[in-house]
Amino acid sequence: MPGNGFRAVVIGLDSLSPDLLFRRFSREMPRLGRLLSVSARGTLRSCDPPITVPAWAVMFSGVDPGTLGLYGFRHRRPGSYGAMYTPRSTTPRAPMLWHRLSRLGYRVAVLGMPPGYPPPAVNGVAISDFLTPEAAPDFVNPAEYRAEVEQVAGGPFFDVSFRVEDRRRVAEELSEMTRRRWRVARHLWQKEAWDLFAVHEIGPDRLHHAFWKYFDPSHPRFEPRTEFANVADAYYRLLDEEIGAFLDLVGPDVAVLVASDHGSQAMQGGFCINEWLIREGYLALADPRPARATALEELSVDWSRTRVWGAGGYYARLFLNIVGREPNGTVPPSGAGTLAEELRRKLSALRTPDGKPLTVRLFAPADVYRKVEGDPPDLMAYFGGAAWRSVGSVGHSGLFVEENDTGPDDAVHSFDGVIAWREPRASAGRELPPQKILDVAPTLLARFGLPIPEEVQGRPIAELRGPEGARD
Repeated sequence: MPGNGFRAVVIGLDSLSPDLLFRRFSREMPRLGRLLSVSARGTLRSCDPPITVPAWAVMFSGVDPGTLGLYGFRHRRPGSYGAMYTPRSTTPRAPMLWHRLSRLGYRVAVLGMPPGYPPPAVNGVAISDFLTPEAAPDFVNPAEYRAEVEQVAGGPFFDVSFRVEDRRRVAEELSEMTRRRWRVARHLWQKEAWDLFAVHEIGPDRLHHAFWKYFDPSHPRFEPRTEFANVADAYYRLLDEEIGAFLDLVGPDVAVLVASDHGSQAMQGGFCINEWLIREGYLALADPRPARATALEELSVDWSRTRVWGAGGYYARLFLNIVGREPNGTVPPSGAGTLAEELRRKLSALRTPDGKPLTVRLFAPADVYRKVEGDPPDLMAYFGGAAWRSVGSVGHSGLFVEENDTGPDDAVHSFDGVIAWREPRASAGRELPPQKILDVAPTLLARFGLPIPEEVQGRPIAELRGPEGARD
């Protein structure tokens, strides 16, 4: 074994916020509760934007989304007005922790950490993530693990369709997916003494999107006393059992990190960004407005009269129709800053349907990132602290809608995730002050006794340096 003999397990629980783990569902998770009782635990502040992609890559690279060139689940192809692509495991422009360890001879296993398709080549085994195409044969690297993983899993375990009306089916498939994933994790853990073993669980995220309004009385569309009232409790009990069985195999001599990429919150509704841009004269349609909600990509846009257009999602991605960059540009590069300030001023005046300020945060990627690589939006906007989704479709009766235009949805993301660190043979736990997601990778590097590369922007978390300290 290279290095100082340190070994670590990472349990990544997507979208889990402090309130959910430490309070709301703590009764349903006694096994995790025992781990937390001997862990340093607290809030882990996510990145801009607080989205699965890029947040996990930020966590395990120690650099920000702009430096990685990751801005969300969809990126616009340069020079196009509507062509989008999904990031792959090869998209990030910095190595992940498992890449660095692999090069030094450490043995690593990585199960589903986003962005994870195709599965990266590591000194060990990697299984791809929830973005794996359906029935893709190349979901495990090395390929000789495929038959073994398929046999142990007993069926697909990458993701479930969750923005659908049949929530009963979602609950059933969600539970089965989680069972299969942890069967694979337990099987692989026992194959050898891994130096780093990281597993990502997408289940909490899917649960929150599909069932939040059934367990949270503060949700604006709360539905009490339905057949789904106890789905969240049952899922967290199942997750606790599966993780607990895994931890029994891990034992007390390995460090365990439990972390989430961001938190979750009740979705207040959606703000129709392209409807607003049309009303304000920034976006012009060539045809009459549609009578029903229609994706902007399906409409004929008069680009000669359009200065700005947007995309939906957890935040609004705004694109300026720049002369010389877009095929029919209308905004001179020298006027982009003035236009951005105009948009910021107008958006800041918006109010929700009940008359309260929407509180819009609009910024350029260069305002928040050390570098801006890849294919970023020109501007990014959060609505109501990200509690309101950005709705990109056109054809709504107003600027605000109650539901997601891409399917039923109860939750959106929040900035506060969780972190819990159990030392080997720990006997007591403690509360941590809020930590930053950028600092997780350098903390792990330091615990492995490795120097922190200059390009890593985060620093080791002081409270997690370990009893002997760690090198910077």
